[in-house]
Amino acid sequence: MFRGNHPTRVDEKGRLKVPAEFKRVIDEKYGTQFYITSMDGKVAQVYPFEEWEEIERKLNALPTFDQTKKKFLNTTGYWGQVVEMDGQGRLLLPQLLRDAAQLKGEVAVVGLQKLLEVRNLEAFRQQIEKETFTPEDEKKLSELGI
Repeated sequence: MFRGNHPTRVDEKGRLKVPAEFKRVIDEKYGTQFYITSMDGKVAQVYPFEEWEEIERKLNALPTFDQTKKKFLNTTGYWGQVVEMDGQGRLLLPQLLRDAAQLKGEVAVVGLQKLLEVRNLEAFRQQIEKETFTPEDEKKLSELGI
């Protein structure tokens, strides 16, 4: 399971160096293939391919013409690419997504259980400061037993 924020760099060729903390999880549980996509062009979502295939299995159970399914597949397909981790633990972020999300230099790599999110570090910091945790959020978590 992926947890925490481990800032790293995207090099001039667009390669993300996977932080060691996450690389250990990947080496223990997953292979070297990933699906990198986004729902909004602002955040790269890095799925170990096995986790992405689970999403595809669930989508496959829906009717072909389901509009939400189609919208999801169009969006994730537009931003997405299958990527292989190289021997140095780097992933090449898709150019289109890299440009849209401004993923260069210092980035935040955040573990969200079964996937990693890659964000522009400064934009992420600003978002965290702006979207503070509210009493309503605490109530919702309490209702969920957390």
